[in-house]
Amino acid sequence: MSVDSLTSSSTLTGAEPWLGLPSALAVPPGAGAICDDEGARKIGRGAAEGTFTTGPVLVAHASLTARRLGVSPPSRSAELLDVLELFAFVRPARFCAPSPSGLALALGQSEPKGAEAQATALRDAASVLLRELADPAYPNREDAFTLAETLGRAGWSWSWRVSGALQHQPIRTRQHRGSGLDAWSRLPEWEDEAPRGEAGSAPVDSESARIRLDKLLQASGLDETRPTQSDYAAEAAFAFSPRDEEGRPRVLLAEAGTGTGKTLGYLAPASLWAERNQGAAWVSTYTRALQRQIDRESAALWPDPAERKKKAVVRKGRENYLCLLNLQEMVQAAQLGNGDLIGMALASRWAMHSRDGDMTGGDYPGWLPGLFATAPSHQASAANLVDRRGECVHAACPHYRTCFVEKTIRASRRADLVVANHALVMTQAAFDGARSARGLKQDGETAALKRIVFDEGHHLFDAADSAFSACLSGQEAAELRRWLRGPEGRGRRGRGLEQRLGDLCADNEAATQALNDAIRAAAQLPGEGVSGRIAAASGEVNPIGPIERFLVAALEQLRARTSENSTPGGGEFGMECSLRPVTDPVLETAREAAQALAAVEAPLLALSRHLEDILDDEAAELDGASRARIEGALRGLDRRARMTLPGWRSMLAALDVDTGEPDPDFVDWLSAEAAFGRIHDVALRRHWIDPTVPLEAAVIMPSHGVLVTSATLSDPMPNSEYGDPFDMARLRTGSARLIEPARTLKVESPFDYAANSRVIVVNDLMKDDTRQTAAAMRELFLAAGGGGLGLFTAIRRLKAVYERLGPDLAKTGIPLYAQHVDPLEVGALVDVFRAEQDSCLLGTDAVRDGVDVPGRSLRILAFDRVPWPRPDLLHKARRERFGGSSVGRRNFDDALARARMAQAFGRLIRRADDKGVFVMLDAACPTRLFASLPPGTEVQRMGLAEAVELVSAFLNPSPLGGEGGRRSRSDEG
Repeated sequence: MSVDSLTSSSTLTGAEPWLGLPSALAVPPGAGAICDDEGARKIGRGAAEGTFTTGPVLVAHASLTARRLGVSPPSRSAELLDVLELFAFVRPARFCAPSPSGLALALGQSEPKGAEAQATALRDAASVLLRELADPAYPNREDAFTLAETLGRAGWSWSWRVSGALQHQPIRTRQHRGSGLDAWSRLPEWEDEAPRGEAGSAPVDSESARIRLDKLLQASGLDETRPTQSDYAAEAAFAFSPRDEEGRPRVLLAEAGTGTGKTLGYLAPASLWAERNQGAAWVSTYTRALQRQIDRESAALWPDPAERKKKAVVRKGRENYLCLLNLQEMVQAAQLGNGDLIGMALASRWAMHSRDGDMTGGDYPGWLPGLFATAPSHQASAANLVDRRGECVHAACPHYRTCFVEKTIRASRRADLVVANHALVMTQAAFDGARSARGLKQDGETAALKRIVFDEGHHLFDAADSAFSACLSGQEAAELRRWLRGPEGRGRRGRGLEQRLGDLCADNEAATQALNDAIRAAAQLPGEGVSGRIAAASGEVNPIGPIERFLVAALEQLRARTSENSTPGGGEFGMECSLRPVTDPVLETAREAAQALAAVEAPLLALSRHLEDILDDEAAELDGASRARIEGALRGLDRRARMTLPGWRSMLAALDVDTGEPDPDFVDWLSAEAAFGRIHDVALRRHWIDPTVPLEAAVIMPSHGVLVTSATLSDPMPNSEYGDPFDMARLRTGSARLIEPARTLKVESPFDYAANSRVIVVNDLMKDDTRQTAAAMRELFLAAGGGGLGLFTAIRRLKAVYERLGPDLAKTGIPLYAQHVDPLEVGALVDVFRAEQDSCLLGTDAVRDGVDVPGRSLRILAFDRVPWPRPDLLHKARRERFGGSSVGRRNFDDALARARMAQAFGRLIRRADDKGVFVMLDAACPTRLFASLPPGTEVQRMGLAEAVELVSAFLNPSPLGGEGGRRSRSDEG
């Protein structure tokens, strides 16, 4: 049945009472509207609040609706029917932006404009979805009906309508019908396969890459000739040619302007290499959005979904996937009244239909847990349902054979294309390398990391910085304690080391002793509530154990060294200070803390050795499940006993060896993280000054070929220290020290930026006055008719501008969304922004990096000020190292700011027919920072009034043609 045939009237009939729907309430900014059997009409805020709080009423995202009405997020009730929940039931694991517009677009309808249209669309969406359930072709009707009955007993507001729609077609009568909640017992199991073996060394030549690209373009329905894309594919083949010597990988740094088509450009040689050599080519990204995009574009290689599922695998860390044991435990708790049974039921239904169980950026509706007011510990969220703490029991888990993580790991070993992320590639490669150095076999997840494409390569430096750093904090130490001892609070879920390994060690006295010693020693680590003991709001501290005493002393040093620049609550960014010179209390407590950590580390190492002995000595007796459990346990033990704990002890031990000179390779400092005016954690941190040193050693050097690509790799204004536009890229990717120099490639964008874009610097604003910033964004966004993205370098200013800007835009019916304000995570905010063509969005760098919004939904982008790097201790050390002279240090900062502005500009024009305006609201922005923008862009400096006129004329040209309006100052003289 087509969507069009499902959109008939939802008027109540005797034969279809489940189609009798209450009024639908839409509350876009500025006005509310309801739609009932009489039609749609606008209503005032008071009437909208009354309708919302008394019901019955249909809404889209109850919590967001409540926020717009100025009331508290509601709990579930029979009178409040969220159509998004209905969508999650009817179309599990299908995409939908969480708004009335998102629902309409997901159902194949046009975007509803205005409050009345949104209310109508909301009611129509509910009708469409219910009729879809009644369609004879609706799949797995019996399973859906079983779960609907369970939801009915739980009080779900949609239950009787859903059950009625499903019963519109015959449902078999059963004396005993299950709950439908047990997804863990109904998922297909994975099966082991013989090892694939080492990949071959057959080369990929340039001409073959061009031919493969042509075939991919035809499969995608694209027949236009794009010479730059073909050249890119041909050059990218270099990274897939065999290396001649160990330690001399083929590395290519390739900048491809927006619109080049670099994804298909590198998939062409990558897929050829995989076919010819029976190996997996890895593509690594920085953002989840790009992972999804690459996965979609792989359809050109393998149009059949079943084949593509085998050939292309999206790979993430374990903490991204649904843990079926966690789901089972939370479902059982909810059935006993301790949890959100409705949320768990919908999550269970999603699990049955999910492609791979990915809860963070996959096909799980991330907005689902936040629709209603539910305690965080009860929500069907990734925070509760994935394995975030390394507590997996591996083969001891009753769901091991259906585990999403195990399926994905095994699938990646057989795939031609593995789409991963920078963090996974780096941490896993470092871990595998450490195990190999000890003579142990690699983990298997990245053992085939021979050919790597780092897309979004401009983020490689930051990803390496995060992956190869160390942080001893209250929260990190408490996580380690929890991993060892299990949850110690009442009603906490989780499994400690004894629960995971006790039975495996039962017959080995030495292993049992080491296990018990480690658990006993872990009592010296911080426990739950550590932040309240080391940084109480009242100022009274009550540290327990040597680690907490060290953190209290560290906080005292922080306050002593930063009191002039920080508020008592730590300010917006918290506090930080140099570690040296160290105060006596920090030095004394550091020694005690190091001893406590050593007391945990020693028995963990002993336990690891005993488990390795068991694998060796009892190889003939161990069954496959026991072996898998021990190998899984060894991975967790190695990470903590051979990487985390030694790193912490090394930082503490360095305090006793104070030579007066800073370490040439590392930056050590103390920090305190703040939120809502109070400090919630204190940390000792260590970062590499140049994190590409471990990146090169762990990832680049062991590989055979690496392609680092991005739209913003080169720096067009190299200084005396960096004479080549790619020198900064070499420095920030780890390729500067390679024996065989990296090749470079720069392919310009095919877009006509001179015709399709404008770049404006507004020069008559005071950037520190948030009122002026808000007024400027208001006028610019109104001139564009919406479609505006405001980027901020500080959350505080973002919130201040939002408070002023929101009501002003609402008066004209333009919705405004904001990161750190709206009850939606970044991905969902971008989805709504993309779905609503005239909405506006405010965000920080996370939004800048995650936005992929082609078309009119993004047509003006405004920076509140120059995105200079924050001058913290780590950045200062790097500026000193990489900048050299005073001019070099300035140019180092310039290069980073230029790159950020170029990345933001690249979000603006995504297709050949896009038009967009880039606005900088900082009059002091130097012209040299715009050098990284594509050729053809011209920077125009003007006052706000003139900028508003230009934006309006450019984005909304007059019917007679031309942009109209007054000349800009760049046109004068």
